[in-house]
Amino acid sequence: MTVQDKLSALRGLMQREGLAAYIVPSTDPHASEYMASHWTEVCWLTSFTGEAGTAVVTLDKALLWTDSRYYLQAGIELEGTTVELMRESDIDCPKIEEWLVSEAANSQQPMANGYTVGVNPEMWSANGYKKLKEQLEEAGIGLKSIDLIRPLWKEGRPEIPTHRFFEFDTRYAGESVHSKLQRMRAKLREKNADAMIVSALDEIAWLLNIRGNDVEYNPVVISYLVLEQDKCTLFVQPQKVTREVGAYLRANDIEVRGYEDVFAKLGELKGTVLYDGAKVNEALYEALGAEVKKVNAQSPILLAKSHKNETELVGIRRAMEQDAVALTRFFRWLESDDTRARMADGKVTEWDLMEQLHDYRMMGKHFIEESFGTIAGYRGNGAIVHYAATKETADFVYPHDMLLLDSGGQYLDGTTDITRTVWLGGDIPAQAKRDYTYVLKGHLMLGHIRWPRGTRGNQIDALAKQYMWQAGITYGHGTGHGVGHFLSCHEGPQNIRTDMNPTVLEAGQICSDEPGIYRTGKWGIRTENLVAVTPVESTPEATTEDEWLTWETLTLFPYDTTLIDRELLTEQERQWINEYHAEVYRRVSPLLNAEEAEWLKQKTLPLPLPHRAGSK
Repeated sequence: MTVQDKLSALRGLMQREGLAAYIVPSTDPHASEYMASHWTEVCWLTSFTGEAGTAVVTLDKALLWTDSRYYLQAGIELEGTTVELMRESDIDCPKIEEWLVSEAANSQQPMANGYTVGVNPEMWSANGYKKLKEQLEEAGIGLKSIDLIRPLWKEGRPEIPTHRFFEFDTRYAGESVHSKLQRMRAKLREKNADAMIVSALDEIAWLLNIRGNDVEYNPVVISYLVLEQDKCTLFVQPQKVTREVGAYLRANDIEVRGYEDVFAKLGELKGTVLYDGAKVNEALYEALGAEVKKVNAQSPILLAKSHKNETELVGIRRAMEQDAVALTRFFRWLESDDTRARMADGKVTEWDLMEQLHDYRMMGKHFIEESFGTIAGYRGNGAIVHYAATKETADFVYPHDMLLLDSGGQYLDGTTDITRTVWLGGDIPAQAKRDYTYVLKGHLMLGHIRWPRGTRGNQIDALAKQYMWQAGITYGHGTGHGVGHFLSCHEGPQNIRTDMNPTVLEAGQICSDEPGIYRTGKWGIRTENLVAVTPVESTPEATTEDEWLTWETLTLFPYDTTLIDRELLTEQERQWINEYHAEVYRRVSPLLNAEEAEWLKQKTLPLPLPHRAGSK
């Protein structure tokens, strides 16, 4: 079927159901950042392969909303499909609900039941569905829950993954499933709730100490879970459960039922049920009985999962050492005479760099897979924040100019995420040095502050931007995101960004520290470490009895000192860099051979004082 064939078939079903429009989002029933190919409905319908996009189909129009990361890609992939690109990042682009209201007001299509919009409730969070319904109803537009893609997409649709999953041993998790279940049941009692629905895959994996490989880059298991005071039920495809895992679940009083059986189970629940409306999909919400008291609140698992225990923190430190070994070997390879000669001959691409780094990570103890798709952005490609090279589209990399490398690994010990920007050769423009140093100064300042308990991420975000702001520079992405433990590289509820987030930063949480500067067509510069919140003693000058917190830097790899404008550094910043580099060498060099250790030693030499006019 062509895109036009699919749109025509969808419109036939819409007419049968009395729908004037149908919305298809890029998501899955679990509100996942990454999803299994079974749920790539936007791609199937429109041919757009980007990760973020929402299709809207009416009886005579088809449109796709996506953001600026995908304008070029969408323009190419939608050509000849009759699907119109809506550039949602543009200031004059209407939101989907605004466009629908306008379309309904101008519609010449008489509808027997008025103007009604359809959506698959499994693909909408309960909160998102409620908000959309309220917005449409204000304009007299109805909203109907119905799945119109499933009856159309039969041939060639990938099955829901049936990969077997495994127990995540307590020696890595640091807490037994029994202990976690008891803690969460206590949280339910605090809310006077009898049961809780859990649909977020990383929350289920954390709670039950299980891991899988159903979703790329995320070691999760496609499933649902219902936790009650006297039982716990995991809803998963039965073929995914091995004999060993089945015994493990039974030993912890966890019942296993079929994946789709969750809807029947929800209809059986009584009393008060807790659900996280930001994660639990509308179909699950609608399956709850009318007599059930529904409490919409943030999942208590979310915050508990963000607080890493000591075993998890020890593990992430080990993972960082393994990651540093891989990075040392990679950048040493990148600087080798042989590699530089091949780059000069046009024989090395961004894709080659990604594969080489993967190979070095594969050598690490307990490495499983990348934690996200590696971003290897050479020159102007580095200015595309979420740049994703493919084997076919990757640019050649030459032994000069700027390279931004953002990568990470999933280890049994923990999850890593690091960005380093390096200069590959040639004369360094003064602007490049200034940009790099502004980024580094903000990165260092954020990574060395202390704050009183109760501080939120948005209250410290400006610290990473202060130097570039003074130069009239800023960036649009968040400064820091939460990171899981052998789970999702991006997790909440904590973050560091300008948006208001009520979650305070607390001991045990891990965040990224990643300011950046992006100059279109020239270069992208980002410096990223992972840092963990840790208690710190109050200073003698303190005027309050508040508990104070700071960061422990987890990432272990040197900065590119050739890009630093030392005239812009303070003495304290120079000292911070030297102390960090000394720690990198101390921790990582014992894991390297003599040649590798010597390379790292040269990269971590103390940064000298700047040469200023009149100085000796």
